Amino acid sequence: MLAYVAELHERSVHAPVYPFPLPWEEIGPGYFASPAFGHWDIVHQILDVLPAEPEHAANQIINNLSNQTEEGLVPGSIWMKSEPPRWSTTCGHPPLWPVAVQDHYELTGELDLLSRCFEPLVRQIGWFESARRAEGDAFYYLDILTRSWESGVDEGVRFDEAPKRALACVDATSHVYWLYDHAARWAVLLGRDPGTLRKRASEIGRLIREKLFDPHTGFFHDTWAVGNPERRRLCFEGMWPMVVGAAAPHQAARVIDENLLNPERFLTEHPISSVAVCDPTFELRCWRGPAWNSMTYWAARGCLRNGRPDAARILLGKALDASARWFERTGTIWEFYHPHGGDPMTLARKPQTAHNHPCPDYLGHNPLIAMARMWEGCAGAT
Repeated sequence: MLAYVAELHERSVHAPVYPFPLPWEEIGPGYFASPAFGHWDIVHQILDVLPAEPEHAANQIINNLSNQTEEGLVPGSIWMKSEPPRWSTTCGHPPLWPVAVQDHYELTGELDLLSRCFEPLVRQIGWFESARRAEGDAFYYLDILTRSWESGVDEGVRFDEAPKRALACVDATSHVYWLYDHAARWAVLLGRDPGTLRKRASEIGRLIREKLFDPHTGFFHDTWAVGNPERRRLCFEGMWPMVVGAAAPHQAARVIDENLLNPERFLTEHPISSVAVCDPTFELRCWRGPAWNSMTYWAARGCLRNGRPDAARILLGKALDASARWFERTGTIWEFYHPHGGDPMTLARKPQTAHNHPCPDYLGHNPLIAMARMWEGCAGAT
């Protein structure tokens, strides 16, 4: 399966063409809108190939930032099928790319890419502060106002009954915390003053810990759902404060033990389910229940960050085994998977569209090589 993933990476690389200055890698040849580039998909692809192809990985980071607006918005998906290619100039995507830049620096020890990316990072922070500031000094994704799925979680259950107000979203607030955290670290490496960046990261982290954690569930939630059982949903997005390092140690422990490792919540046969199996909104459709390997990757990475290689090994091992079983049967990797280990083709994608099954040969949410490396690194954990 991993050899096939490597072949898919190779098949997905194209020569430089507008709007990319360097060879670019598409989301995957099986995607129904192929070829397309970007969103958080390209971050997962970068992390997958980074140790083997650091130059190619760096090229994708540069391509990803090459169409950033003056205001700081980094486009989400770039649709290469149209002539000319098109993308939104008003709707962004989860800004996870600094993680790839940091990993590149830690692998190579070279500051060139990090230095090149510092100014775009500061500009993107400025865009979030001006365009996505929520009530209460946190941040939101456009989903809550327009249901446009800027969060990357199309038709997410969190927004089924959410008020259409600029209220704090747990994922957006966590991701902006991570932007500030990386910017502060890079400032030190580049000989700049990190003071203002550290201060703002600290403010956002405290807000997350004090305002978005629900002691009843041991999980993080959007501001409109904390302490409100009628609106409170158990969705994987509640893990992000643990993943980015904003959660207090006792909060991170509860996220891991009571949620990610709980078979009645997210520890399904193929983890992690995008919605807890005990939640009344759970269904076998897209982001409303099925498992996405990319999110299992982030969950495991968060476990490692919080000193829990045992938990990371469980999540990764189950996801890799389940993916391999369906690769053996179908000869492909799927956009998302059946959380109970069933046939991916029995899952719904978007019933209101002509594309109602998970796409085959989909790289963007399958950093399986990176997951295997991480799993090997957890060897011996109990």
